[in-house]
Amino acid sequence: MNLKIGIVGLPNVGKSTLFNALTNAGALAANYPFATIEPNVGIVPVPDDRLDCLAKMYDTDKVVPATVEFVDIAGLVAGASKGEGLGNKFLAHIRECHAICHVVRAFKSGDIVRADNLPESDILKQAKDDIDIINLELQLADEETKAKIAAKRKPDPADALIPFLTDKPVIYMFNVDEAGLTDQSLQSQLKALVAPAQAVFVNAKLEEEMSGMSRAERREFLESYGVQEDALGELIRAAYSTLGLQSFLTAGKKECRAWTIKQGALAPEAAGAIHSDFERGFISAQVCNFSDLQRLGSEKAVKEAGLMRTEGKTYVMRDGDVVEFRFNV
Repeated sequence: MNLKIGIVGLPNVGKSTLFNALTNAGALAANYPFATIEPNVGIVPVPDDRLDCLAKMYDTDKVVPATVEFVDIAGLVAGASKGEGLGNKFLAHIRECHAICHVVRAFKSGDIVRADNLPESDILKQAKDDIDIINLELQLADEETKAKIAAKRKPDPADALIPFLTDKPVIYMFNVDEAGLTDQSLQSQLKALVAPAQAVFVNAKLEEEMSGMSRAERREFLESYGVQEDALGELIRAAYSTLGLQSFLTAGKKECRAWTIKQGALAPEAAGAIHSDFERGFISAQVCNFSDLQRLGSEKAVKEAGLMRTEGKTYVMRDGDVVEFRFNV
């Protein structure tokens, strides 16, 4: 599956700056409301060090990571569901996403004005107020959609398939200052605001500074601030967990590739992620665990150690499975 995440938030919370950092797409970021007029879209590879390892082991011609599509929705304001600001049409873009990433301002700044123009005071209270504004607009937009459906004289079966915004999983990305990246007390309090939803903590300015850096350079840069993972890694990890996703791998001379599937998916379903014929004509799957392959150094060594398995239709896939499917159609 191709993961799609909608990024929402009030104006001037660092949303478009983070989108730029996530995608390196160069979306406009400015210190005034509605700098983002059309939704920006960026498709980026999911970082996966396992692929690099497999590529060296198999002397692969091509590496194809899993991908995630980010959709940066224009800054919402109170009344967006009724057409205030850029209005309800931008909320429609969220309906197509698997999850919502809600960027919340959790820093104080004399240079970047708040969307409500109120003075900076209590980070926690203002973060809660900002979250409530966006959540209310999503609820009101859903109520408006439901009212339109109810007003129809003739029921439309397609209406039952409309994805309501408030049904979508939400991941909260708190944009903190540099001190906030390692402030466990602040992070615990912010997590409590949104529990049981997942929360991640990033600094948009630092993410912007890392634009163009290699993964190794990013790690070294972040470690100097006491942080282990960048915004992309944090968000994808949270999204996979929230949506119950995992990855399996295929490897060979021609290509090494990561595939995204649901946790609990059976082997034929995973085969179908590659091609519908693989699922339809599924016979078996040759499976080994990536950690065994990495430890032993080759597929041959894994087989000699008795760690290569033949699995059937009832096999439940695991994250990090390296698989070769056998099928006949």
